[in-house]
Amino acid sequence: MPRMLDVSQDVRAEIGDDEADRLLVGDDTPGSYDCTSCRTPGDSDQERTSTVLFIGDETAVLAFAHATCIPSQVVKVAEEQLQGAVRSITGSEQKTTEGLMPEQAVLGITSGLVLIEDDLRPALVVEPTGPVARPGTDGSGGDEFLQLLLEQGFRPADLNGLPEVLPGWSVLLAVGQLHAVLQPSAGGGNPVAWWQAHQPLQVTEGWRAAVNKTQTVLVFAAPAGTIGQQPREDLLRDALEKAAVNGLLVAATMPLAGT
Repeated sequence: MPRMLDVSQDVRAEIGDDEADRLLVGDDTPGSYDCTSCRTPGDSDQERTSTVLFIGDETAVLAFAHATCIPSQVVKVAEEQLQGAVRSITGSEQKTTEGLMPEQAVLGITSGLVLIEDDLRPALVVEPTGPVARPGTDGSGGDEFLQLLLEQGFRPADLNGLPEVLPGWSVLLAVGQLHAVLQPSAGGGNPVAWWQAHQPLQVTEGWRAAVNKTQTVLVFAAPAGTIGQQPREDLLRDALEKAAVNGLLVAATMPLAGT
């Protein structure tokens, strides 16, 4: 059954006409998926869906998104960012696309205000769409998302106090919109994007006012399925506390880059 799928000319040029045609007739397309932009479920049988091809220096990953979130496009990202977001699948019979890895995990991010030390602090919550394997492995070691972040300098979260500042990392805000979370370059040059918005993300007036006051952002990270989309900030706080108690939450304070 044909899918309601959009494949842009740029994506078609990268994956080839044969694979693009297979996608359009539904051969290589999952009916249901997690949107790579908003992280909520989608269904290519019921709603128009965009194909999004992430390309690093050596790796390329095909993902799916609601067409209302982002159009079909090719997104160039740092190889380190792409490798960190890829979930390796073992024991799977799913097809790959021109050698691409299927069922990738993408880092999702949400903003909110979290009450710490009697003050509302601007925070970002990072949660992958699936388990994250260590780059270069087959995923048999399980989800290593938190361990990889601990090795980068994140620390187990305690919502009774502010997390430590993570040297070299920052949150890029420009014209009141969230653009990226930056990390130090392995080569010692300019910072590179650890997470980068496909398109700039709007933040609330309250969040922007809080970050302008503190000039820092609290960044929390948890494994896939730990926090989820919370409709209210009190529920977000409850989810963060539960994750912290269970040892499933790491955190760092990052200075603001931009305006």
